[in-house]
Amino acid sequence: MRQDDEGYFYVVDRKKDMIITGGENVYCAEVEDVLAGHPGVAEVALIGVPEARYGEAPLAVVAPRDPAAPPTPAELTTWCRERLAHYKCPREWSIVPALPRNPSGKVLKTQLRTEHSAGALVSDPAV
Repeated sequence: MRQDDEGYFYVVDRKKDMIITGGENVYCAEVEDVLAGHPGVAEVALIGVPEARYGEAPLAVVAPRDPAAPPTPAELTTWCRERLAHYKCPREWSIVPALPRNPSGKVLKTQLRTEHSAGALVSDPAV
Protein backbone atom coordinates (compact mmCIF):
# COMPACT_ATOMS: atom_id res chain seq x y z
CA MET A 1 0.00 0.00 0.00
CA ARG A 2 1.19 3.50 -0.69
CA GLN A 3 -0.10 6.98 0.10
CA ASP A 4 0.02 9.92 -2.32
CA ASP A 5 0.67 13.60 -1.54
CA GLU A 6 -3.05 14.24 -1.00
CA GLY A 7 -3.41 11.45 1.57
CA TYR A 8 -5.09 8.87 -0.68
CA PHE A 9 -4.08 5.24 -0.22
CA TYR A 10 -3.46 2.81 -3.10
CA VAL A 11 -3.19 -0.96 -3.03
CA VAL A 12 -0.03 -1.88 -4.90
CA ASP A 13 1.00 -5.23 -6.39
CA ARG A 14 -2.20 -7.31 -6.30
CA LYS A 15 -2.50 -7.31 -10.09
CA LYS A 16 0.84 -9.09 -10.34
CA ASP A 17 -0.83 -12.35 -9.36
CA MET A 18 -1.33 -12.65 -13.10
CA ILE A 19 1.45 -12.92 -15.66
CA ILE A 20 0.93 -11.89 -19.27
CA THR A 21 3.24 -13.92 -21.48
CA GLY A 22 2.99 -13.67 -25.24
CA GLY A 23 -0.50 -12.16 -24.92
CA GLU A 24 -1.78 -15.03 -22.75
CA ASN A 25 -2.94 -14.56 -19.15
CA VAL A 26 -1.40 -16.94 -16.62
CA TYR A 27 -3.00 -16.87 -13.18
CA CYS A 28 -0.36 -17.59 -10.57
CA ALA A 29 -2.73 -19.35 -8.17
CA GLU A 30 -3.68 -21.94 -10.82
CA VAL A 31 -0.05 -22.87 -11.54
CA GLU A 32 0.88 -22.77 -7.85
CA ASP A 33 -1.98 -25.16 -7.03
CA VAL A 34 -0.77 -27.63 -9.67
CA LEU A 35 2.83 -27.48 -8.45
CA ALA A 36 1.74 -27.77 -4.80
CA GLY A 37 0.27 -31.15 -5.74
CA HIS A 38 3.71 -32.49 -6.68
CA PRO A 39 4.96 -34.86 -3.95
CA GLY A 40 8.39 -33.20 -3.83
CA VAL A 41 7.11 -29.63 -3.37
CA ALA A 42 6.55 -28.15 0.09
CA GLU A 43 5.66 -24.65 -1.08
CA VAL A 44 5.76 -22.67 -4.31
CA ALA A 45 5.31 -19.16 -5.66
CA LEU A 46 4.95 -18.20 -9.32
CA ILE A 47 6.26 -14.83 -10.46
CA GLY A 48 6.74 -13.11 -13.80
CA VAL A 49 10.23 -12.10 -14.85
CA PRO A 50 11.19 -9.94 -17.84
CA GLU A 51 11.59 -11.90 -21.08
CA ALA A 52 12.70 -10.45 -24.41
CA ARG A 53 10.32 -12.31 -26.74
CA TYR A 54 7.12 -12.64 -24.69
CA GLY A 55 7.35 -9.68 -22.29
CA GLU A 56 7.25 -11.84 -19.18
CA ALA A 57 8.12 -15.45 -18.44
CA PRO A 58 6.65 -17.52 -15.60
CA LEU A 59 9.30 -18.45 -13.04
CA ALA A 60 8.47 -20.89 -10.23
CA VAL A 61 10.23 -20.51 -6.91
CA VAL A 62 10.02 -23.90 -5.22
CA ALA A 63 10.84 -24.99 -1.68
CA PRO A 64 11.25 -28.80 -1.70
CA ARG A 65 9.82 -31.16 0.91
CA ASP A 66 13.22 -32.82 1.17
CA PRO A 67 16.06 -30.33 0.65
CA ALA A 68 18.49 -33.23 0.22
CA ALA A 69 16.51 -34.55 -2.76
CA PRO A 70 14.69 -31.65 -4.46
CA PRO A 71 12.66 -32.28 -7.60
CA THR A 72 14.50 -31.40 -10.81
CA PRO A 73 13.32 -28.68 -13.19
CA ALA A 74 12.73 -31.36 -15.85
CA GLU A 75 10.55 -33.37 -13.45
CA LEU A 76 8.54 -30.29 -12.48
CA THR A 77 8.15 -29.26 -16.12
CA THR A 78 6.79 -32.71 -17.00
CA TRP A 79 4.38 -32.49 -14.04
CA CYS A 80 3.09 -29.13 -15.26
CA ARG A 81 2.81 -30.09 -18.92
CA GLU A 82 0.62 -33.06 -17.98
CA ARG A 83 -1.77 -30.75 -16.12
CA LEU A 84 -1.61 -27.27 -17.69
CA ALA A 85 -1.64 -25.56 -21.06
CA HIS A 86 1.89 -25.25 -22.42
CA TYR A 87 2.04 -21.45 -22.07
CA LYS A 88 1.15 -21.70 -18.36
CA CYS A 89 4.14 -23.91 -17.53
CA PRO A 90 7.06 -22.13 -15.86
CA ARG A 91 10.02 -21.59 -18.18
CA GLU A 92 12.44 -20.94 -15.34
CA TRP A 93 12.87 -22.57 -11.93
CA SER A 94 14.48 -21.55 -8.66
CA ILE A 95 14.87 -24.06 -5.83
CA VAL A 96 15.11 -22.36 -2.42
CA PRO A 97 15.10 -23.61 1.19
CA ALA A 98 11.93 -21.62 2.05
CA LEU A 99 9.83 -18.82 0.61
CA PRO A 100 10.18 -15.38 2.23
CA ARG A 101 7.10 -14.39 4.23
CA ASN A 102 5.84 -11.31 6.02
CA PRO A 103 4.85 -11.42 9.72
CA SER A 104 1.30 -12.52 8.83
CA GLY A 105 2.66 -15.46 6.82
CA LYS A 106 2.00 -14.21 3.28
CA VAL A 107 4.62 -14.92 0.62
CA LEU A 108 6.63 -11.82 -0.29
CA LYS A 109 6.28 -11.99 -4.07
CA THR A 110 7.62 -8.47 -4.47
CA GLN A 111 10.86 -9.59 -2.82
CA LEU A 112 10.99 -12.69 -5.03
CA ARG A 113 10.51 -10.58 -8.17
CA THR A 114 13.29 -8.23 -7.07
CA GLU A 115 15.66 -11.12 -6.32
CA HIS A 116 14.93 -13.00 -9.54
CA SER A 117 14.56 -10.16 -12.02
CA ALA A 118 17.65 -8.09 -11.17
CA GLY A 119 17.52 -6.46 -14.60
CA ALA A 120 18.30 -9.68 -16.49
CA LEU A 121 16.02 -10.83 -19.27
CA VAL A 122 15.24 -14.50 -19.68
CA SER A 123 16.50 -15.29 -23.16
CA ASP A 124 17.04 -19.03 -23.20
CA PRO A 125 14.55 -21.04 -21.11
CA ALA A 126 16.24 -23.60 -18.87
CA VAL A 127 13.88 -26.43 -19.77
